[in-house]
Amino acid sequence: MRSIGEMARDSGLGVSALRFYDRAGVLVPAWVDPVSGYRWYEPEQLEEARLLARLRRAAMPLADIRLVLAGWSGADTDLVRGLLQAHLRRLEAGLSDARGEFSTLRVLLDHRENPMTSIQTSAARLSVSATELAAALDAVRFAVSEDPELPMLGGILFDIEEDGLRVVATDRYRMAVAHTGTNGHDGPRLQVVVPTPLADAMRALLGGAEPVRLGVDGDRVTLEAGDRETAGQSLGHDFPDYRRLVSLSAGRRALVDVAVFRKALETGPVRAGEVREQDGVPCDLSVLGIADGDTLTVCEDGEGDQNRIAVNREFLLEALAAGARDELIVEVGAPTAPLAIRRPDDEDTFSILMPVRLED
Repeated sequence: MRSIGEMARDSGLGVSALRFYDRAGVLVPAWVDPVSGYRWYEPEQLEEARLLARLRRAAMPLADIRLVLAGWSGADTDLVRGLLQAHLRRLEAGLSDARGEFSTLRVLLDHRENPMTSIQTSAARLSVSATELAAALDAVRFAVSEDPELPMLGGILFDIEEDGLRVVATDRYRMAVAHTGTNGHDGPRLQVVVPTPLADAMRALLGGAEPVRLGVDGDRVTLEAGDRETAGQSLGHDFPDYRRLVSLSAGRRALVDVAVFRKALETGPVRAGEVREQDGVPCDLSVLGIADGDTLTVCEDGEGDQNRIAVNREFLLEALAAGARDELIVEVGAPTAPLAIRRPDDEDTFSILMPVRLED
């Protein structure tokens, strides 16, 4: 027979845990010395103890552990599989809930470290060019987050001030900002986060040349275009303070022919399958550098000096398309600094991409 010390050593359960599971009637020793109270176990109980240790590490409730052990010893595999599957579903649900809570906590922490302008609940009605609003939405739509665990990023920020309307989208790895003029708003700054489906419905109404009317009343957002209208509820979340995030140090600027540069990206060298350190998702990288003063080049893998910068190629191609110009300015800073894509004729509409650290 095995002593309690030997059982603890071979099973992965501590002596105190074995005593606890004895008292709980989960793993009862084969014999207890009536004088010393010392516990002894049959050799075949080692497998049961090891199973118990695994279930314990998986945080299974004691009541379920008792049932699993009973089913295991009785060869009731259907019972055991059902209990394991049910517990796995509970763990997955708990992990999802925990991620949601931590996401909220991160936002609250960001709020403490970088005070943001809170979402306002006042009302506003303004007129905006349908053509300009359509162009603004097209310029930022690609950067909207699709991560269900970050609901505050699952829409487009409408930031309304006296000097016009800014629309902003970000998924943490990229951010896009666009500006358009407005008429009719002379009140305080007003921000609402328009959920993606509503923003897309708004875009579908912007086919005409006549101005449209944008209304905000509390958490309700309305867009009227002629006799057509779409409306919905804004997201009840604060949006990150994008003005702090887009305050970049001046980098080296290169004016690029979009068609030529796009072809260079699509056909040029790429580092395939690199993993984004932020979320572990693999992506293809393009390594960029500025040569001859202001010429942006796509470098060979491993080529270039310490100032090279690597970006997600798909994200860069999308940003070029959203720029909607034959020529764009690409601003490159340090390898760890965001890359900016700007319009030569419109400094208020731009996007930034976070670089990906290269592992040589």
